[in-house]
Amino acid sequence: MLVQQILKSKPQQGVLTVSPDASVAEAAAILADRRIGSVVVSEDGGKSATGILSERDIVRELAKSGGDCLQKSVGDYMTRNLVTCNSQASVQEVLTQMTEGRFRHMPVVDNGDMIGLVTIGDLVKAQLSEVAMEKEALEGMIMGH
Repeated sequence: MLVQQILKSKPQQGVLTVSPDASVAEAAAILADRRIGSVVVSEDGGKSATGILSERDIVRELAKSGGDCLQKSVGDYMTRNLVTCNSQASVQEVLTQMTEGRFRHMPVVDNGDMIGLVTIGDLVKAQLSEVAMEKEALEGMIMGH
């Protein structure tokens, strides 16, 4: 299965972004309101990704410097060295990258434009669906259907 198939099946198209100038408190409110684990940081409103800020980034900084970090800018704490994939990447490739890199969210970039975001949950769900279809097909072959 390819990443583009996952993006088509997601209920919300596009990527939720914040400016690097937004406060960490604003980003945390978005994460809480939307019940999501990360937000892509974009200087141009979503065409390209400058970085990503996750719940983990916020919690680590809270533990290190306390609540004052909530007034700082997202750009101060975001992960800058983004790992991205394109829509033609396989689920297995992206799962491997996420596992090795120990992160759970990956922007999808085609021709220099950010077109979506996949999560480890999206990928696992797709993988489970594929395994279930293969199981049904094998059972059908064994039963002679």
